[in-house]
Amino acid sequence: MDVFLNMSFRIIAADHTGITVSNLERALDFWQNVLGFEFSHRAYQTSEMASEITGVAGAEIKLAVVKAPGGHRIELLEYLAPPDRKQHVDLRPCDVGSIHVALTVDNLEVVLKKIAESRWKAAGEPQTLKQGPNAGKRVVYVRDPDGTTIELMQMPAQ
Repeated sequence: MDVFLNMSFRIIAADHTGITVSNLERALDFWQNVLGFEFSHRAYQTSEMASEITGVAGAEIKLAVVKAPGGHRIELLEYLAPPDRKQHVDLRPCDVGSIHVALTVDNLEVVLKKIAESRWKAAGEPQTLKQGPNAGKRVVYVRDPDGTTIELMQMPAQ
């Protein structure tokens, strides 16, 4: 056992962010046509391996991957099984288990208008940070119909 304690490792990179969605086509439409992410690929996973990887017995998943400018990938996963999976769980940003993806945008007002037209909505009102290393940055959370949270940030004018 002491052999493992002396071993070291390092994280090489962040590969992608996965988001479970209730409707893959709707999510793809938003990420591609509203936010402008580039489509990468689709996959379908079902088998003992999918269950072993996820820890979800009977997992059946259809997924698609989109890429952000700069290369970060978002993996959108729609679980078709197991039948007892929870849907439309309304996690708030303050609830344990809630996560968000933060995106830097060049024009927050235009993005918010486009988001409102797509059935997503701002969770609050855009605020300008007053202090700290991000002073001057405008920030707001938006949420999709499933409750997924994205933080939008606009850098201060230089």
